[in-house]
Amino acid sequence: MTSVASDTGAAVTRRGRHRWVARYFSDRGAKSGAIGTALMVLLGVCGPWLAPHPPSAIVGVPFQAPGPDMLLGGDFLGEDVLSRILCGGRSVIWMSFAATAITLVVGVTIGMIAGYTGRRTDAATVWSMDVLLALPDIVMVLMFIVLLGRDPWIIVMITALSFLPVVVRLVRGLTLEVVGREHVESARAMGFSRREIVLQEVLPNVLTPVLVQAGALLTWSIGLVAGISFLGFGVQPPAADWGLMISESFSGVTVQPLAVMAPIVMITLFTVATNTLAEGVGRSFTGIERSTAS
Repeated sequence: MTSVASDTGAAVTRRGRHRWVARYFSDRGAKSGAIGTALMVLLGVCGPWLAPHPPSAIVGVPFQAPGPDMLLGGDFLGEDVLSRILCGGRSVIWMSFAATAITLVVGVTIGMIAGYTGRRTDAATVWSMDVLLALPDIVMVLMFIVLLGRDPWIIVMITALSFLPVVVRLVRGLTLEVVGREHVESARAMGFSRREIVLQEVLPNVLTPVLVQAGALLTWSIGLVAGISFLGFGVQPPAADWGLMISESFSGVTVQPLAVMAPIVMITLFTVATNTLAEGVGRSFTGIERSTAS
């Protein structure tokens, strides 16, 4: 059995999605962000195959100047900076994307449950998210890393936990707004189960704002993951990691600045690309809202 309200709501959602896609790909900045992010991901996947040397191989003297054999010079041990740059993006990229994905999945689930059920569940969710918000992100992450260890997946889970309140509060607010609409009331009156109402009526109406938030979450995750490695609590030597490279060679920045500047540039490019992507999504969504309202 299919409700007329559900079909109508789904059709409106599909039309809105199609209009959003068309508007997004007509935005030059949005396309630049998408291309930049895709190139950085491609670099993380294919970079190790392009590296001229093994990332942990000592092929020169410490802080060796750039030359034909080492285009970006050497780091504090004499390892090839270019090879470590090509190999060091994989950890930052996969951990950032994994943390963002976990945050979105868990945050959307908790937020919709809290907003739809209300009462004690909603109150408990709001209270727990407020507790998490009271702790600065980097402090909470470092505290859990000291207690639980430095395994990459632990860092990913803790990073996701630190950003969880943002998504939960957003989705909860959107859900509270959606559950009062006519198509949701019609679905209830026709006897649809709570699960069907949440998946068919509520979820499609909260996905677009969540998609806007996803780009910002990815940008924040990049900075936090790289910062953890810079502080020495993330990826451990001799593995290559952009954040770790900055920390390792910082003492020789005046002697061989490329050993420090190269990973900084890569982190910056990745962050700018994801931020531009997020802004493009936001502009597209805002344009659809304005055109719908008019």
